[in-house]
Amino acid sequence: MIDLILDYLSNSSAITILVLVLLSAYLVTIFWIFIYRLLNLNSLIVNEQKSLDTLTSRGTDISPLSSLYKCSSGSSSKHILHACEISIIKDASFGISWLSIISSTAPFIGLFGTVVGILESFAKFSNQGKVGFSVIAPAISEALVATAAGIFVAIFAYTFHQILVRKVYELNTYIKAQAEILVAKG
Repeated sequence: MIDLILDYLSNSSAITILVLVLLSAYLVTIFWIFIYRLLNLNSLIVNEQKSLDTLTSRGTDISPLSSLYKCSSGSSSKHILHACEISIIKDASFGISWLSIISSTAPFIGLFGTVVGILESFAKFSNQGKVGFSVIAPAISEALVATAAGIFVAIFAYTFHQILVRKVYELNTYIKAQAEILVAKG
């Protein structure tokens, strides 16, 4: 398998290698963003869920572990709580838009690599008189690897984006519920 990959890379053009390196960097980036943001969001959600449970069950004040408490400094002013909600969600969703950007650009980068690979293949074949399908097919299939890599990266980026957006929504729900309770308590 490694021999096959090394053989492919040794026969590839500089553009194809550049495209594959860029897509590899994209893949590393999306996994880093996903893992970092997921762990961060899960921690925030657990704290906000505990705080909401405490607020609804015992009727006490908001938990000091809550991001809403830290931001509002214990204030129950509707405007301050709303500003804190916006600030917390803005911070919680930081970096997620990069997943969307990567999911939309990765297939085009892969397609660019494929087009260049096919153009180079046809340039090689232009010197030969007759070229059969058995000669063209392997060259085109090698060029299609870039498109497959772009789609592969985009699938992960889009999936991770959707998971994190859902987590931000869940966090927002807990924060809004706490803010409404605090405002109602006055």
